[in-house]
Order: sequence, then structure tokens, then C-alpha cells
Amino acid sequence: MKTGRIIKSISGDYSVQADDGIYITRARGLFRKKKTSPVVGDIVDFQVENETGGYIQHIHERENILLRPPVSNIHKVIVVMSASEPAFSQQLLDRFLVVVHSYNITPIICVTKKDLATDDEIQQIQDKLAQYQSIGYETLFIGEEDDVSNAIKPLIDGIIVLSGQSGVGKSTIMNRLFEDLNLETNKISKALNRGKHTTRHVELYELDGGYLADTPGFSALDFSHIEKEELADLFPEFEAIKSQCKFRNCTHINEPKCAVKERIRDNHFYQLRYKHYLTLFEEIQNRKVRY
Repeated sequence: MKTGRIIKSISGDYSVQADDGIYITRARGLFRKKKTSPVVGDIVDFQVENETGGYIQHIHERENILLRPPVSNIHKVIVVMSASEPAFSQQLLDRFLVVVHSYNITPIICVTKKDLATDDEIQQIQDKLAQYQSIGYETLFIGEEDDVSNAIKPLIDGIIVLSGQSGVGKSTIMNRLFEDLNLETNKISKALNRGKHTTRHVELYELDGGYLADTPGFSALDFSHIEKEELADLFPEFEAIKSQCKFRNCTHINEPKCAVKERIRDNHFYQLRYKHYLTLFEEIQNRKVRY
């Protein structure tokens, strides 16, 4: 029996990196009975059947797991947005941040395509990133002329996932970090102002003792696992002061003497974040119960 980490999954074949190499494995039927499946990032025990193949027998306990796309044992998620093509969207950024926080994973904000933005757009984005930094987020703002390696490599610690909608430059970042990778990139559709899904599967790439994952691009985010009562905890600036609200179960919407509503009163950045909070709260409140 050997132990290793799943670094790629395609059509039921799991590439497992062990101390002595990479094995192409399959999952035993027992996982179907348990209604679970191995995912990229899992530490697994597998039985060797030949020199390069085998069968997964056991999945070690996971620290966490993203559902869409499925990746486990993640240390940080780099949420990639673009300054242009597609245009920067703070609402979309906040939605990504909420999803990452919901899995108890640390997000990092990375804005790309600085070279395609106007001077005014650059200034506006820099101002927004400074505001995100003020509430504890680590941020990056990079363009074609920047050394992506110097920007990303210091962040590598365990498994780092690149996430964000299609067309924002995730595959471009990977190609610049791994010269022989040559991932497919895709220009933005003029009609839809978004990219096609160019990454077809999840794969981990080893870098400086850690792993970087490029995930399939997506713009439809899943909030089905988030309850409205816990949403405020996924906004760090609200979570930090909620204990000052008069009511313990304050939703920060209609209750009197709400510390969150008081805090946002004179701060445009907080007001915009609060607006996004209200939109998400309503979406979660109105979703249909699934049986």
C-alpha cells in the first residue's frame, strides 16, 4: 500500500503523486456505496497493481473541500478578476469572496490586465484594492509587463487554487509560471463579454514545494450551502463588529441599534459591500427548498 496526493482527475482516472512517482489509479467500488468520490487534492492510500497503476483504497480526512469545482485540502484561493475584458466587477468579486469564506478558506484578490485599463480605471481599482486591504485582504494588481512569478510564488503554501470567471487570465498566469504548460487561453466574446470555458479539468501543478491549481472557469456561483443567518460572518468587516448589535441574532437589515448599519453610514465602500450583502441575503432567503 502506498500513500500520495491526487493531482489530476479525468474520466475516473486519478493521477496520484507518491514519493516514487505518479500512478494512474481508479477508485474501488466501495466509494460508490459510501456515496463519496476521490477529488483532486485528496491524500489517499492506494494498492499498486502494476508499475504505474493501482486502486484507491482509502481517502484521508479532508481539511476542507470545494464543491464546484471539486478540490480538497486547500490553503488559499486566489480570486482572479480583470481590470478590462471583462470589466472589473466589485459585485462579482464580493460573491466570489463570500463563497471562499464559506469553506473557511483564505481568499487573495488578484486583478489582472492592468495594461489594458485606462489611467482612470487603474486609479479606481487601486483605490478599491486599498479598501479591501483595510479590511484584511491581501491583494495583487498585475499586467503584461509585471513579473507574475515574483507576485505569485511568495503566496505558494500548500494547495493554492486560482478561481474566477472565464477570460480573466487564470490560464495566462499558469502559462507564465510554467513555461512548458501551454494551457489554452481564450479571448473574450464581444457579444457576451466573457470567455469560454478553456480549462476542462482540475489539475495541481507543483511549484516551490506547494501546488497551484487552475480550475474550470465559472461565473455562476453556488450559494446553496450557505444559510442566511451565517452570511454576515462571511463579510469580515461585519463579522468583526456584530457583537456590538443590540440583538444577538441581528440580520443587520431591519433591527434597531445595529452596529453594522451604523458602521456603514459614512463609508461608501462599506455601503456598497452592504448592498451586495442585502442582495445575497435576499437570494438565499428566496431560494427554493430542495428535497
